[in-house]
Amino acid sequence: MRLMTTATASTSADYEHIQAAAAYLRRLDARPWRVLIILGSGLGALADEVSAATRVPYADIPGFPRATVQGHEGQFVIGTLFGVPVAVMQGRMHFYEGHALWQVTLPVRVARAMGATGMIITNAAGGINRAFKVADVMLITDHINFVGLAGHNPLIGPNLEAFGPRFPEMTTAYDLELRAHALHAAHAAGIELRQGVYAGVAGPNFETPAELRFLRSIGADAVGMSTVHEVVVARHAGMRVLGLSGITNVARLSADEGEPPSHEEVMQAGTQIAPKMFAVIRGVLPHMA
Repeated sequence: MRLMTTATASTSADYEHIQAAAAYLRRLDARPWRVLIILGSGLGALADEVSAATRVPYADIPGFPRATVQGHEGQFVIGTLFGVPVAVMQGRMHFYEGHALWQVTLPVRVARAMGATGMIITNAAGGINRAFKVADVMLITDHINFVGLAGHNPLIGPNLEAFGPRFPEMTTAYDLELRAHALHAAHAAGIELRQGVYAGVAGPNFETPAELRFLRSIGADAVGMSTVHEVVVARHAGMRVLGLSGITNVARLSADEGEPPSHEEVMQAGTQIAPKMFAVIRGVLPHMA
């Protein structure tokens, strides 16, 4: 199959990619999916909890790009989690890896073709809100899509009518009912679940202090290099979305404040964040079945 290389691939070609990938996955495991779970940096251990699991490397799936970032295993783990049929993305693709946004978000559309009606998406993020500390978990209430505002949107190009409308609305991008279940689950587990707005930027460099001060001034509580693209495509397809950010570092609002961020720091913080996120996901998943 000849793969398109731009975000403006034709509607029929995009649809062919989605159907070819879904057909390949069905041949390996015919079970329908209910929820897609995307795991961010340092959070891949949740995939080990999936029972009766089928593991499929992205590299084996027609049309899929490879995940190249440390801490992103690069495979679907298909099975049952807390009694719910799921497909867990153990690692994701990023815009900064050089993939077109239609490729970054292709797994979401394939998940919808496999029957998924909901998505739980997680990420590692820098805490801009000064009340946040390392290893906090933030429930995403809204986002600022800087990549999209700058003209890079996975929905650019001919609309895929089979998935959703030309102009999807985003006022309820993060499902209110699922957020309420997440807060309840966190309270029951004794976890302080922060809430806030996630700013999605392109990366791969960490932000400058001036950029972070700007993001804070427009209402961002955390910043990261993923998530917003997948959420846009999921909502375009009518999927319910729950978003969780793990605060892996506290943003430096001046050059002489704290230590410079690093990917190693992100991975280390993930080990503290993972049990909290897993407790929230355990509480929410049954409400998505």
